[in-house]
Amino acid sequence: MAKGRTYVVPHRRRREQKTDYRHRLGLLKSGKPRLVVRKSVRGMTCQVVAFAQEGDKCMASANSAELAKFGWKVAAGNIPAAYLTGLLCGIRAKGKGISEAVLDVGLYRSTKGGRLYAAVRGAVDAGLDVPHSKDILPPEDRTKGAHIAAYADWMKRESASDYKKRFSSFLKESVVPEELPQHFEQVKAKILGSAG
Repeated sequence: MAKGRTYVVPHRRRREQKTDYRHRLGLLKSGKPRLVVRKSVRGMTCQVVAFAQEGDKCMASANSAELAKFGWKVAAGNIPAAYLTGLLCGIRAKGKGISEAVLDVGLYRSTKGGRLYAAVRGAVDAGLDVPHSKDILPPEDRTKGAHIAAYADWMKRESASDYKKRFSSFLKESVVPEELPQHFEQVKAKILGSAG
């Protein structure tokens, strides 16, 4: 450990590698609220956060666990669920008069077309102005879950036992994995309907 008169102990969140304060300062200098997107193995969280001297204030938020209220019956940790979570957060932010935000993905590594950017696409489709490159967003068919449906169709032809094992959570909820894009569209329509 470093010693000496000039040694300063770094902030706790910096030591725990939870916050990059230099990056955070750059986002705060924009003067805009931040679209904070965080992921876990089983879910997604999106928040629109504004800076305040006494501490950040969450203006709008959405969690992928909330999608069940709108009829989402399958896993909440995939790209379609991330998109719907971003859409829900964007709608709530627009409802509170927030029209723009800057993206804050924290310490996550940027992966083109991943879940983080699926959530951004959802927020943008809700009408939130978030500066981004169009190349980094996942394609529309991927946000609907077409890649999952195609994989399920292939697996069903290859091995019925593996298909039942891999998609047991879908089948338990009476959702045919090959029809995930249709299920996605139904839930999206309910979310958009709740805004009006």
